[in-house]
Amino acid sequence: MADGTKAVVDTSAADAATDEAALAAAIDELAGSDDAGESTSADAREGAPAAPTAAAAPGRPDADENTDQDGEKGRGEERDRDDVPAAGPEPAAGEETSEITAPLSVQELRAELAAGSPRKKPAPEPTRPARRPTDPQPTVDPRDTATLPRTLPAPQRRSGDMIGHRYRLEECISQTETFSSWRAVDEKLRRAVGVHLMASGHQRARKVLAAAKSAALLGDPRFVQVLDAVHEGELVYVVREWLPHSSDLARLLANGPMEPHEAYQMVRQVADAVAAAHRRGQAHLRLTPRCVLRTDSGQYRINGIAVDAALRGLPAEDAEDAQRADTRAIGALLFAALTHRWPYPEDRYDLQGLPKGLQNAAPDQVRAGVHKGLSELAARALFDQPPHHAQPITTPEELVRAIAKLPKIRQPAPELPAFPAPPRHNTHALPTAPNPTRVADTTVSPLPASSRPAPSRRTRTRRRLRRVVKATAWTVALGAIGVASWQFVDSLRHTGAATASPLTSASSTAPSPQASTHNPVSIAIKEAQSYNPLGDGPEGTESIGKAIDNDANTSWTTGWYVDQLGPKPPALKSGTGLLIDLGSPQPVSSVSVLFSGGEQSAELRVPTAAAAGNPLQAKPDAFTVVGKKTGTNVEYTLDSPTTTRYLLIWLTGLAKDADGKYRGHVAEVKVSG
Repeated sequence: MADGTKAVVDTSAADAATDEAALAAAIDELAGSDDAGESTSADAREGAPAAPTAAAAPGRPDADENTDQDGEKGRGEERDRDDVPAAGPEPAAGEETSEITAPLSVQELRAELAAGSPRKKPAPEPTRPARRPTDPQPTVDPRDTATLPRTLPAPQRRSGDMIGHRYRLEECISQTETFSSWRAVDEKLRRAVGVHLMASGHQRARKVLAAAKSAALLGDPRFVQVLDAVHEGELVYVVREWLPHSSDLARLLANGPMEPHEAYQMVRQVADAVAAAHRRGQAHLRLTPRCVLRTDSGQYRINGIAVDAALRGLPAEDAEDAQRADTRAIGALLFAALTHRWPYPEDRYDLQGLPKGLQNAAPDQVRAGVHKGLSELAARALFDQPPHHAQPITTPEELVRAIAKLPKIRQPAPELPAFPAPPRHNTHALPTAPNPTRVADTTVSPLPASSRPAPSRRTRTRRRLRRVVKATAWTVALGAIGVASWQFVDSLRHTGAATASPLTSASSTAPSPQASTHNPVSIAIKEAQSYNPLGDGPEGTESIGKAIDNDANTSWTTGWYVDQLGPKPPALKSGTGLLIDLGSPQPVSSVSVLFSGGEQSAELRVPTAAAAGNPLQAKPDAFTVVGKKTGTNVEYTLDSPTTTRYLLIWLTGLAKDADGKYRGHVAEVKVSG
C-alpha cells in the first residue's frame, strides 16, 4: 500500500475461492464507476502532473524493486532529468490510475456496495512529470555499452609500474584523454612489448578487447602481432609485438619523398597484406603513416589492425565501406611517399597539406619527376573521380591487381665502396740538365698534387708490374746470396777453416726480410655506431661520438642493466657492442680500447664476408673473434694484419655503478695498421 501497511483478509479455507471472486468483481465495479464519473478529457488535464502507477501486489518478486531506501517510492520528490529513471511502464498521456488507500475486508466491501456509497479515492499526490522522448532511457541491460560514460580519463601510470604482474612500463609513447600507449618489458620472457592502457569502465573498453582478440586470430606475419588482451579490475590493456629496429613511414618521409622503387615496394607489400586481411573479414579502418613500419631487412609491417580504430571510437562500417576506406588510405600513403605532401588541406604526420587549388590533383601534377605509373595508381586509389577520366580503384584486391600490371621498376644501382688510392710517385720531376726539346717545361712550375691529372689505367698497371718485377729481383738476389753463404759455411765446416771471407761478412750485413720490423701507422676512424641486435635498439646514441673524439675524459655509455651480460642466465643477453667504421677496407694490426668506470670485458671481432656488406643487420655470430681482453686499458694485437672496414668491440662484461646497475663506458678507441 502507499502508506506502507498491508491488507489483512480474514478468510477460511472453505470460502477462500468465493471471497476472491467477490473481491475481484467488487474491484472491477469500482473501477468502472470511477471511469464513468471522474474521467476527464486529455485537454482538460493538460499540464497536470501524472499520477503514479498502481502499487505492486503483495507477494510478487518485484513488489519492492523500484522503491527508495526508506520504503517510499519517490513521493513528492523531483529528480534530475539526467538520473536514470526506474524500470517499468510509464502511464500514457491523459491516463489515470487508481489506488486502494485503506485495508478493507470482504464483509466491509460488501456493506459499502449494498449501501451504494463506495469510498472515493483521494486526489493523487504530485510526482515527477512523465519522461519525454529526449530524456535518458531506463537501463534494462547493465552490459549495454551505451550507458557507460563517453569520456573517462586514461589510467595514470608511471615508468616502472607493473601491469598484470608481468609487464613493466618503460616509456610512454603517446597519451590521449581515453588511453595511453607504452613501451614495456615482458618480465617473464625478457623481451620488449607495446602496451595500450584504458579504463575498464569506458564505453570503448569492450570493443577494444573484441578487436584485439580478432586481430590476434589473424596470424599474418605482415601485421604486428597482438600478444595479449586482458580485462583486469579497473584496467583494460592490450599487449602487442614491439619492433625495435624499424621506422614508421612518417619518419622515413621526414627528409623527402621516396625513390620510385622504394615507393613501389611499400605500396605493393601494404596492399597485399590489407587485401589478405579483408579476405578473412578483417579491416584496419585507420591506416596512417604511423601504422606502416619498415624493418631493417626492407620488409613492411602494419601495426594496429582493428585495434587503433576501436581505441579511437571509429564507427564500424560494412564490408564495402571498409574496403573503400582502407583502399583510400593506401592511396594517401602512396601519394605522400611520391610527393612529400599530405593529400588533404590540413597538415598531418609532419607533412604539409595541399592548397585548395590542388585538390584531386595527381601526384605528378603536385611534384615534378614523379613516376607516371605510380602517380596514376595513387590517384585512382585515393579519389572517387580520378583525373583524366581514369577508373577509380575501390577495393584492396583491385589495387593488388593494378600494381601487378605496372611495368617493372628497377632498383637503383648501389654505391660502390670507396677504396684508398694507390700511392703516387713523383713522375713529374724536372731533369737535372736542361732539355733543348722541352724548354717550355723548365719555365712552368709543377702542378699541385690536387690538380694533376690522374694516371690512366694502363699506366697504373705498368707501375704495378714494375714494382712486382723489382721485388722479385730483390728476392732472387737475396736468395742467391743466402744459398752461397750456406754453401761457403758448410765448406768451412768440413775444411776446418777459421777465417771469414768477404762473402760471409757481406752476407751478415745484408738485410733479411724476416728481421724487418713493422712500424704501426694510426688509422683514422670515420664513424662509430651502436650495435645492439639482441636488445631494443641502439644504446647511447647521444654520446656515441665520445668514443672516438680523442678525449679520454669523455666516454660512450650504454644503457643500464640489472644483471651482468653473459651467455648464461639470469643475464638478459650475451652482450652489446660498438661498431667502428674505418670508411674503407684497411690493413689493421692492432686496436687499443680505453674503458672508464672500472674493469670491463670485451671481444674484438671482424665481420665475415657475408656480414661485411651490412654489419649492423648481422647477428653476433656473423663476426669472427680475433681477441679477448679484460681491464681498463686493453690492447688487441693481431697475429697478422687483417684487411677490413669494420671492427666490432663486443662488450661481454660491464662495470657496476654506484647505484648497483651495470653499464658499459668506452672512453677512447685507437686503430693502427
